[in-house]
Amino acid sequence: MPHTPPAVSIGHIHLKVSHLDRAVAFYTDVIGLEVMIRYGTSAAFLSSGGYHHHLGLNTWDSRDGTPPPPGHTGLYHVAFLYPDRGALAVAVARALDRGVTLDGASDHGVSEAVYFRDPDDNGIELYRDRPRADWPREADGSLALSRAPLDVAALVAEASA
Repeated sequence: MPHTPPAVSIGHIHLKVSHLDRAVAFYTDVIGLEVMIRYGTSAAFLSSGGYHHHLGLNTWDSRDGTPPPPGHTGLYHVAFLYPDRGALAVAVARALDRGVTLDGASDHGVSEAVYFRDPDDNGIELYRDRPRADWPREADGSLALSRAPLDVAALVAEASA
């Protein structure tokens, strides 16, 4: 059975957007990424912590485009992993302060997550993982994922604590 080494991770994602300036403003102001390099009006690469890029944005084939209609394939969401509940709380509070409307919020047992959309209707997930030792398990040892509601108000309250 093929497998990847445990240290493999997803390095970056690259999105087609319709308006570069609008997308850059969203991902810097709402998500908190920083622009690492910009190629005129057609592409930008953003990151957290000075990495070359975690997110690429471009209008090469999508300038002034529209999102795919429901029922079509494509990106479901981009997930941003925060190191702990406090950092997630700050990120969610920032998004809400910027006028983002949440699509949902779940406690999955292994993680806590909130969901919303970017200006091009791409799904965004902000989440934090619980420590692996705390992940819920079935009797056979497999993960017991859940979709319990997440108390967003309680989470956001931690941002000011």
